[in-house]
Amino acid sequence: MENETGFRPNPKLKLMDQVREVLRYYHYSYRTESTYCQWILRYIKFYGGKTHPRELGAGHVERFLSHLVVKGRVSASTQRQALNALVFLYRRVLFIPLEGIAPVRSKKAKRPPVVLTGEEVQRLFLHMDGTHLLMAKLIYGSGLRLMECIRLRIQDLDFGQKKLYVRGGKGGKDRVTVLPPNIIDELQQHIARVTALHHRDLEEGFGEVYLPEALARKYPNAAREIGWQYVFPAKKRSVDPRSGVERRHHVLESGLQKAVKRAAGRAGISKRVGCHTLRHSFATHMLEKGVNIRRLQELLGHADVKTTEIYTHVMKKDLDSLPNLLDDVVS
Repeated sequence: MENETGFRPNPKLKLMDQVREVLRYYHYSYRTESTYCQWILRYIKFYGGKTHPRELGAGHVERFLSHLVVKGRVSASTQRQALNALVFLYRRVLFIPLEGIAPVRSKKAKRPPVVLTGEEVQRLFLHMDGTHLLMAKLIYGSGLRLMECIRLRIQDLDFGQKKLYVRGGKGGKDRVTVLPPNIIDELQQHIARVTALHHRDLEEGFGEVYLPEALARKYPNAAREIGWQYVFPAKKRSVDPRSGVERRHHVLESGLQKAVKRAAGRAGISKRVGCHTLRHSFATHMLEKGVNIRRLQELLGHADVKTTEIYTHVMKKDLDSLPNLLDDVVS
């Protein structure tokens, strides 16, 4: 990988402050910032905690990544996340090229996605209520990832066209997916409550939502507009850890995750159910109903159709038409 030119952090800052400065310059999310910083610190501690990464190199990165797999038994996606963090450190912060990294790769077999039947989805929803139920319906009905649902803005919902716009999804990609007609009334009632909450915030001298820096500069008043507010705002305002500004952020993902797991238990569903199970179920049920796999790829936001093809392996097949071999040997 070639050394890059571009923004350089303040050399007077401590290393981790330099990392944060560069992450914020390139508009990485706070979630990514936290993840990258954790991996970089873990890498430094792996080599004793006193050696500056500048004195380490590609071989050290390779050994660390191999250790994660051999000793830590992490998945391929976790190892890739650690690699991305360290490539960012060397490429964007230290301006040191990393070449020829070939760590031991994770051989953890990928499990087929867990999919609920339509009847199981119904049972799950019967044990949920309020905002969590609305969010679960949206994830299943639109095929959203958890954080895509959490980060939805009011202007992303097009009730007239029955479309939902996903901005900056996985890989920073935008896409359009379906907005189920039978939850539009619920969503509109919910947004009316969110609008009232926003007006109260404005009256109290707040009401400004987080916007990416470039957008905030271009549209300085947009942060107070209702269209930019989160569809699922937190109950309380909080102080932005980056800017120190008190804002109303979106809800935490942990609340919905717990609600889904709790509902699955109460519904007597023995499968391993999480929020992503609803997205898996959306994909599988769409295929079963005859939706073209390329169209489904677009709805899900997959870069490669091979990712979408995984769902063909968990589709409900017509098993009744298959012969029963035991009929020939058991009377």
